[in-house]
Amino acid sequence: MATDYDTPRKTDDDVDNDSIEELKARRSEKTSSSIDTDDFDAAESLELPGADLSNEELAVRVLPKQADEFTCMSCFLVHHRSQLAREKNGQPICRDCD
Repeated sequence: MATDYDTPRKTDDDVDNDSIEELKARRSEKTSSSIDTDDFDAAESLELPGADLSNEELAVRVLPKQADEFTCMSCFLVHHRSQLAREKNGQPICRDCD
C-alpha cells in the first residue's frame, strides 16, 4: 500500500475524536485489495524445476581440465593452481573451502 508521507499526521487528540464509522471505513479500505495481473503474467513465464529440457541444446564449449588446474575435493570445482590452499590426505583443497 502506498503511503503519502507529505500528509499531516494526526495527533492523539485527533485519533480519539474519530468516529467508529470512520475507523470501520478506513479498515475496509485497507483490507480491500485487487489481484495484480502483472505478477501472474510474470509467473507464467518462469521455468519450474524438473521441466522437460530434452529439446534444448547446450551452447557452451566445455574444455578439459588444463595442466595448471586442479579439482577441489571439497566443492568439486576446477580451479587454477594459484587457488590451491593445501592438500588434505593427498586431496587438493581450494582457498574458498579451506
